Amino acid sequence: MTQYMFSVIHGELNYSDDEMKQIVADVDAFNEKIKDTIVFAGGLEPADSATMVDGTHLDGVVVTDGPFAETKEHLGGFWILEIPDMDAALKLAAEASKACAVPVEVRPFQTEPPV
Repeated sequence: MTQYMFSVIHGELNYSDDEMKQIVADVDAFNEKIKDTIVFAGGLEPADSATMVDGTHLDGVVVTDGPFAETKEHLGGFWILEIPDMDAALKLAAEASKACAVPVEVRPFQTEPPV
């Protein structure tokens, strides 16, 4: 089995209360369906709550408020799933995207450390 990260890509979310309740119910149902494949999953606070830490500077660490990139889209949450192959991952990602009402990026974990 391979582990895949399903990244939930949020943009500007302008849902009504009823729409949001339906999305939460749909995601809960999706989570129940895939519960045996979940390694870890979680939702994230809004991108403006992020803090960047950059230790690559010669004169020390630089810490800044806000997300890494100023974009309309950001990572809103993720699942790490253990499933047989990319075909199965893409099929589940389509269901995840429908449940979340936003796009989902699928990316496999490295099977071996890079050389």
